[in-house]
Amino acid sequence: MRKFIGGWSLMFVCMIIGFMLAVQFRQVQIAKESLPAQRTEELAGRLVQLEEERDELEKQLELLKQEAETSTNSELLTELKLQAGVLPLTGEGIIIKMDDSTRVAKAGENPNVYLIHDDDLLRVINELRAAGAEAVAVNGQRLVATSEIRCAGPTLSVNNVRSAAPYEICAIGEKKSLENAIQMRGGVAETLKVWGIQLEVTAADNVYIPPYKGTFRRAYSRIAEENT
Repeated sequence: MRKFIGGWSLMFVCMIIGFMLAVQFRQVQIAKESLPAQRTEELAGRLVQLEEERDELEKQLELLKQEAETSTNSELLTELKLQAGVLPLTGEGIIIKMDDSTRVAKAGENPNVYLIHDDDLLRVINELRAAGAEAVAVNGQRLVATSEIRCAGPTLSVNNVRSAAPYEICAIGEKKSLENAIQMRGGVAETLKVWGIQLEVTAADNVYIPPYKGTFRRAYSRIAEENT
C-alpha cells in the first residue's frame, strides 16, 4: 500500500513539475514572439519621429533660403538705389561756397564775366569727380546721371530747380584729395579768382548729401540683348 501511495505521489509531483515546465516554456515562447513586435513598434515610432524632424528641418531650410534670397535682393536693391542717387548719404568730404565777384565792371567790360555761370560749376564738379567724389550736391540738389546744370537768366538751373548765388557744393570723398583737386596751383580755384569769383573750401568729417527727388524718364531706350 505504501508503495502504491508513494507511486501516486511521485507521479503527482512529476505532473506538477511537468506542468510548471510547460507553462514556463510557453511563457518563454510568448516572450520570444512578442519581442520582435515590440522592437518593430519602437522602430516604427522612431521612424515617424525622424520623419517629423526631417520635415521640420526642410521647413527651416526653406525659410533660410527665402531669407537669404530676400537679403540678397534687399542688398541688390540698396546698391541700385545708391547708384541711382535716391538714398541720402553722409561721410567725410568738403563743402565749397561759391559767390559772384564783388568787383564792379569797368567801362566797356562785360559784367557777366564777374558772375558764376554753368560752366564754372561744371568745372568744379568735374574736378571733384576726377578726385574720387562719390556723391555731389549743388544747393541741395543731388547730381545724378541725368542731372543738368545750365544758365537760366541770372540764375542757374540744377535738376530744373533754379537758384541764385551763392552756391554751396557738397561732396563726399577723401577730403584731402578733394580739397587738393580744387585748390591745386593753376587749378579751378585760381582760375575763378582771376575774375574775382569767391570760392571757399572747407573740409569736413560729416558731409550730408540729400537724395535725388526728381523723376527718371525713359521714352526711347529699352533693354537690349547682349551683343555676342
